[in-house]
Amino acid sequence: MPASATKPLRVAVLADSDTRWKWGALTASRVAPRDIRTDGYLLRGRATPTARQLGEVGVRADSLREVTAAQFLRAMREESYDLLVLALVGGGVQAMLHGLKRAWEDRADRPVVVTGYVGVVYEKLADGLLLRHGADLVLANSRQDAERFRAVYEGVGADAGSVTEVALPFLGGAPYTAEHDPSAEQGRGPYTVVFAAQPSVPGSRRDRTYLLQRLIGHARRHPGREVLLKLRSKPGEHTTHIEELPYQKLAQRQDLPPNFRLVYGHMGEVLDRTDLLVTVSSTAALESLHRRIPTAVLTDLGIREALGNHHFVGSGCLASWDQLDAGHRPEPDGEWVARQGVAGGGDAYETAFDTARARIAGLLARPGGLPPLAPYYTPVTAPGYLPGILARHHLGPDGTPLPGAPAAGREPGPVRQIVRRAARGAYRHGVQRVAPVIRRMGEL
Repeated sequence: MPASATKPLRVAVLADSDTRWKWGALTASRVAPRDIRTDGYLLRGRATPTARQLGEVGVRADSLREVTAAQFLRAMREESYDLLVLALVGGGVQAMLHGLKRAWEDRADRPVVVTGYVGVVYEKLADGLLLRHGADLVLANSRQDAERFRAVYEGVGADAGSVTEVALPFLGGAPYTAEHDPSAEQGRGPYTVVFAAQPSVPGSRRDRTYLLQRLIGHARRHPGREVLLKLRSKPGEHTTHIEELPYQKLAQRQDLPPNFRLVYGHMGEVLDRTDLLVTVSSTAALESLHRRIPTAVLTDLGIREALGNHHFVGSGCLASWDQLDAGHRPEPDGEWVARQGVAGGGDAYETAFDTARARIAGLLARPGGLPPLAPYYTPVTAPGYLPGILARHHLGPDGTPLPGAPAAGREPGPVRQIVRRAARGAYRHGVQRVAPVIRRMGEL
């Protein structure tokens, strides 16, 4: 279906959270071989972003609407796109691949389908990858990820040709240029330490309270510094992961020093004034390293797969709060950083997307269109796993929307919208207030 080279490509992005919307929309703009017109679709669910979250992400689309799986598949049957980016959790990608295969079975053309990961892949590597298999391009954010992805696909006998090395699409900003001696910084305002919080890492109240108290303690030990707790979402909002114990609520019980603040906003804007970025394992560490900002990945709670900080072994960034309190500034290992697709700077970063652009251009120009989508998981290869994944999105074993699938092709009325918002709020209240209380009672 290649469109005329003089016309913008028609692009659709389907996302299920604020962070994945950001990744999907920016990825589309990076990998498209020419100008694009973007229609955004937000998959309805527990993490559907609020208007505030979308505004904070700062990524715009020509159109944007919330949909169910059935509504999205209907739109894909009725609309003609050149490129589709699936910015979803693995199960969502797999369900949409099967749904789209069914929706496009009587069409001679279809869009190029692209998917990938928002950031660091530190858990469920095989599971997540195989759930994404079947897209035309499975993007890997670094050379290291590309090698791992191909090894998994080849190891199960699946086609690994879709794996395409790129970089995280949201890296950028001015490189850090401050003097290494904080006392020598002139005209930049106070030396600023930023802790990049994560919704689900660590998960326990004890560990999250410990990290908060250490951050507050750092502010007390260094009254001349500005210490910021960078938060992803406000209470009641959800992002990619569920946050049962928001730092905002934990901070209400603490005596906060005057140089300590909680902040929201675009991560890039916060990094503009950051002199030291501290985190457990957030993708913000890669954004910070790309800009050559001193970056510390905490070891206080151990170096463990459950925390994700094991990904940074060999990075030179691992450090404890005791070390940071004493003035330590980590020095990243250049070879490790290069394998992560960051800190290339300038042309090196821009060219990271050239291969993906060329592959997409080739697929769009393919005579006779593209073959049907062919995910690795089928009713033959995963008969005890695939049907459950599809059913969670109200799809049958062949990818067809089940009878009674929510809002199949029609927009809800105002009353239904009000009820949905109330139900979503009740769910989030249960996750963030009721569930922790029940858990604590169970530990008595």
